[in-house]
Amino acid sequence: MSRHYVLVGSGIAALAAAEAVRAADAAGRITLVSEEPHPFYSRPALAYLLTRELPERQLFIRSPQEVQALGIERLHARAERLLPASHELLLADGRRLGYDRLLLATGAASLAPGFPGAELEGVLRLDALDDARRLLERARRRRTAVVVGGGSTALELVEGLHARGMRVHYLLRGARYWPKVLDAEESQIVADRLTNAGVRLHPRTEVARALGRRGRLEAVETTAGERIECALLAVAVGVRPRLELARAAGLEVARGIVVTPELQASDADVFAAGDVAQLRDPRTGLAPLDTLWTSALAQGRAAGRTLAGLPTACAAALPLNVTRLAGVVTTIAGEVGGGEDADLLTLTRGQSERWRARSGTWTAAAGHGADRVRLVLDERRVVGAVVMGDQHLSQPIVELIRREVDLSPIRAQLAADAEAAIPRLFAFAAAELAPVLNPAPGGRGWPALLPSAAT
Repeated sequence: MSRHYVLVGSGIAALAAAEAVRAADAAGRITLVSEEPHPFYSRPALAYLLTRELPERQLFIRSPQEVQALGIERLHARAERLLPASHELLLADGRRLGYDRLLLATGAASLAPGFPGAELEGVLRLDALDDARRLLERARRRRTAVVVGGGSTALELVEGLHARGMRVHYLLRGARYWPKVLDAEESQIVADRLTNAGVRLHPRTEVARALGRRGRLEAVETTAGERIECALLAVAVGVRPRLELARAAGLEVARGIVVTPELQASDADVFAAGDVAQLRDPRTGLAPLDTLWTSALAQGRAAGRTLAGLPTACAAALPLNVTRLAGVVTTIAGEVGGGEDADLLTLTRGQSERWRARSGTWTAAAGHGADRVRLVLDERRVVGAVVMGDQHLSQPIVELIRREVDLSPIRAQLAADAEAAIPRLFAFAAAELAPVLNPAPGGRGWPALLPSAAT
């Protein structure tokens, strides 16, 4: 008899799992349950929808024909309760789904703001496509917007609303932008570009209360005592894994659903992948969370194969994000961060806790203007990097980190004069990685190793 696979969620982890299941089991029944009414789309690409760079139709990452070929039964419904003992999933509308194997790929939800007035019409977040549509509808009035929060989602909101013609005030809880990930110079590059574009930054400032009339937002009062008249208040203070189903079902839960390397939860026939999964890194013994698209993709693929009877371990892949910060293409890889970050209440979208740099590392940085390379190194290798602007070095640096290449021959040069040593680093990387990457003669020299920021 064929298996029945139930997938809860509709993000990239669920899509990758569905494709992996179908590749391994052509006869199995796949049912996908999600409150999301739309077909599979790219959550990271919502930023480009806000800035007008992508039309909505290009958000969808699989064609209707490709989805149909998977033979998925999609149920637009809310999963109410999971009963592992009887292998059933109860839906809010009263339906009961039996399953052989079940995947929880429920993702993470934005934290609700805690200030008075958060319930007013016009206080919005960016979790999904419908949220983006509400933001765009509000932005059509081209009035003033206030954005609060740290990390990439808050900046996406700032840039998107500014691109839509709104006057934007950006409130930062800390002294600078994203201090857990960026150093002071990188934060300053972002701040200068925003300020030059006309965005007003408010460091060390929070929302004291949102003010309104007849249930509609009219203004924000800040902790600095300023009143800002506004039509929209966009909040991106962090996300939290959706753990309600797992907790109620009695699964082992820490900050996420605790899973084995094969993405198996504490019940033999229940698995988890993506933002909701907490996977231990065998190299460090730690079980960090991240909300990276690449991690969710890898976990979904591994979980799908395991669901279909082909146990596949998901190694803790290099934490990697290619994004844009104030218009500057930026690659963030490996261990890069440090220090306290008053601007982040918790994990934010597009961030990994594995970015935190360990003790005993040192930094080499070089650059001009918005083009900057910062390397974080231990005694013999690069363990993390931030590459802003010019991306020629990003691919080889990512591979140096991923493959743990020994940089001892040029370590002294990097320590003495990073800027002068950067060309040597490129040549060193080319020589060390040529047998692996095998660049085509006359080509670009480096293959497209990194995922598109838009997908």
